[in-house]
Amino acid sequence: MLERVYEECLFYELKKTNLKVERQVKLPIVYEDVILSYGYRIDLLIEDKLVVELKASEYLQSLYTAQTLTYMKLINAKLGLLINFNVTLLKDGIKRIINGKL
Repeated sequence: MLERVYEECLFYELKKTNLKVERQVKLPIVYEDVILSYGYRIDLLIEDKLVVELKASEYLQSLYTAQTLTYMKLINAKLGLLINFNVTLLKDGIKRIINGKL
């Protein structure tokens, strides 16, 4: 399935637990005094602390880890999850990413 389908389902499941969850959170790029309207989008942001990036890829590329870490740095989040749904067992598709020391 497409990443958007997994995103929609995961968003729904997380909302049922009464967590604060936001989808497609826009992150504008600020350069000097200019705010560039085109920026990044976080797939899911949970409780304003946890960045969740979703993939449906044959394998997790290092680029995906860098992308997730960039989002985390932009909002000063300490923890991120990179989740690949294109695996036999979901636990094998989850990568925990830490920004700095906890």
